[in-house]
Amino acid sequence: MSALPQSVALVEKLLTVIWVGSLWTIGFMVAPLLFQVLTDRALAGLIAGRLFGMESYLGLICGSLLLLIQFIAPQSPTHSRWRILLLILMLALILVGEFGLQPVLADLKAQGLSQGPEFARWHAVSAGIYVVNSILGLLWVCLQK
Repeated sequence: MSALPQSVALVEKLLTVIWVGSLWTIGFMVAPLLFQVLTDRALAGLIAGRLFGMESYLGLICGSLLLLIQFIAPQSPTHSRWRILLLILMLALILVGEFGLQPVLADLKAQGLSQGPEFARWHAVSAGIYVVNSILGLLWVCLQK
């Protein structure tokens, strides 16, 4: 095996570890811990929101690079097709969450409605998208060679 495919595989693994690892760490360890430790729920929410925003941009960068790798170093046609579709879906979910739902949540907060049922509904949709993307991230890990 030549050095190029090995180095591409290594980059793919590193991007996967950074993205999927941070997705699970922030979403299922750090954010819940913030709400357990901090007595000020607004502060916990502010910090968690910033972390999730950073995670979105990290996901867009890592996911885009992983998608690029699928085109410059293709594997078997069927395997690559599923991997490409999975990455596109994960990136689309990030875009919907960050640029579709987060502005709605921010607007509701600005109106002082962060304790209301409409905010709770949109927050649940946003959290659901995050969970789905986290599960898809595990699937991505399972598809690694």
